[in-house]
Amino acid sequence: MANVADTKLYDILGVPPGASENELKKAYRKLAKEYHPDKNPNAGDKFKEISFAYEVLSNPEKRELYDRYGEQGLREGSGGGGGMDDIFSHIFGGGLFGFMGNQNRSRNGRRRGEDMMHPLKVSLEDLYNGKTTKLQLSKNVLCSACSGQGGKSGAVQKCSACRGRGVRIMIRQLAPGMVQQMQSVCSDCNGEGIYEQDDYLSLCIFKGYI
Repeated sequence: MANVADTKLYDILGVPPGASENELKKAYRKLAKEYHPDKNPNAGDKFKEISFAYEVLSNPEKRELYDRYGEQGLREGSGGGGGMDDIFSHIFGGGLFGFMGNQNRSRNGRRRGEDMMHPLKVSLEDLYNGKTTKLQLSKNVLCSACSGQGGKSGAVQKCSACRGRGVRIMIRQLAPGMVQQMQSVCSDCNGEGIYEQDDYLSLCIFKGYI
């Protein structure tokens, strides 16, 4: 039997630490059929464990890290991709980056954004053989033409008739010493306080952006 630091991933697949690539694939296929969400909707977590274990052990570099250093080797050798923290928590307990202090900050000190979930349909054949696919995601980007202002400089202006208040105030003198103040919605801007001027901007659609 091979001398390894941790056998948990081998145990998930039900193979010994010295299992060959063919034995790993055979075990994975058998378990994937049994626990695939299409056949077993309540086995989502189990299927993730199986897939993760096979992903690590079928990769020579990751398997070597795991065999030599166990969980810690995977922690330090991982780039922290989306979903990795969840699967580490489920299998080993504790987050992938919990030992680093702040889970929301990356190594360069920038705050990590919210995780995104994107459904992806794959067949059993894809899971067995592996497949590279592309995802189309929406992403908010700052408009370089207007610097995020929504229009060119001066295109959105305060209404000059009501000075941006949205209402006009009129004062009438009823008699000497007697005045009446009246307030009405500004007809020039319909009470918005601003008005738009027609303008035309060139629109750039960058590759990968929607």
